[in-house]
Amino acid sequence: MNKKTNESIKQAVDLLIDNDTDVNTILKEGGLLKELTKRLIEKALQSEMNNHLGYDKYSRADNDNARNGITSKKLISEHGAVEIEVPRDRHNTFEPAILPKRQKHFDGFDDKVLSLYAKGMSISDIKIQLQELYSVEISEGLISQITDDVIDEVKAWQSRPLEEIYPIVFFDCLVVKVRQDKRIINKAVYVALGIDLFGKKDILGLWISENEGAKFWLGNFTEMENRGLKDILIACSDNLTGMSEAIEAVYPKTEHQLCIVHQIRNSLKYVSYKDRKQLSSDLKPIYTAVTEEQAHLALVSFEEKWNKQYPQIAKSWYNNWDNLMIFLGYPESIRKVIYTTNSVESVNSQLRKVTNNKRVFPNDNAVFKSLYLTIDYMTKKWTIMDYAHSKLE
Repeated sequence: MNKKTNESIKQAVDLLIDNDTDVNTILKEGGLLKELTKRLIEKALQSEMNNHLGYDKYSRADNDNARNGITSKKLISEHGAVEIEVPRDRHNTFEPAILPKRQKHFDGFDDKVLSLYAKGMSISDIKIQLQELYSVEISEGLISQITDDVIDEVKAWQSRPLEEIYPIVFFDCLVVKVRQDKRIINKAVYVALGIDLFGKKDILGLWISENEGAKFWLGNFTEMENRGLKDILIACSDNLTGMSEAIEAVYPKTEHQLCIVHQIRNSLKYVSYKDRKQLSSDLKPIYTAVTEEQAHLALVSFEEKWNKQYPQIAKSWYNNWDNLMIFLGYPESIRKVIYTTNSVESVNSQLRKVTNNKRVFPNDNAVFKSLYLTIDYMTKKWTIMDYAHSKLE
């Protein structure tokens, strides 16, 4: 915006204030902002028509094309529905750039629709909400069209190039309800959160499935490899079926750390309430040990005390021992980061707000659209925070 334009806007604002114009008169529905929007658009349309014909209104020119009245067009803006008078020409060749023929809403309207959709609102709920906001009925078809346009963004995001190396990648899942074959079924959505060489977070992808397994995970890791990811130093996850085998096949040098928090939860799953507190306390020396040898001694001690009542707990720790103790090979300062999936669970907690609001998704695409929009918002927020931190350093 140039200096002259800024000065003109300032003079217009000063004029309103000098005339004691009430703020509510300016901001209320149908107020001055709405009228100003209408006049600015119509003025711009007239300028475009002048340029199209090659002469100003009421002027004469050696041109067989000329103005041919107006067409009234209703547009949706953040100030409500606005009736715009669109000029026509005799040859019907005028196509304004500021207001394409099929456009029915101003910039910002799509963002409002997508924001509501990202919060888990249904198409019909969004229609009601927009009707309250803009005092105009908006078709569900238009809302669906706006949200469907996101699918191309999702596909581009899911296939975008990745960094060559991520020191740590966390994997976690959340369960969603989806309509399929006239039934409502549970599906798992798996999220991969990478930490890059600069310590910045990056959500690498989303994958949805009814059943996990080696084939499923092999496909996901191969996809990431094809997108440029050459190496993962540590992959952290719950004990997901088939994941270890898939990691070994695609990234044989990657260490697979099982989440200690999930292991503890699984250990406590069948423990009676009266034993839970003491048993939790007796598990703690295992994962807070300084060395693997100390951790093993703590597990032996735990087994001696609790094996008669809960034999499956120590057995589970022994069976997964190698993958549970990987974090002990790293400095104490980063061990807790490695052995918990807190980072990705924080992401999933934001995603669950959407899935909980939505209740049931009509199809897989609806799941991807809603979660992608939430992820897009989160990553933009991370970028702002990273920039702020860089300025403080």
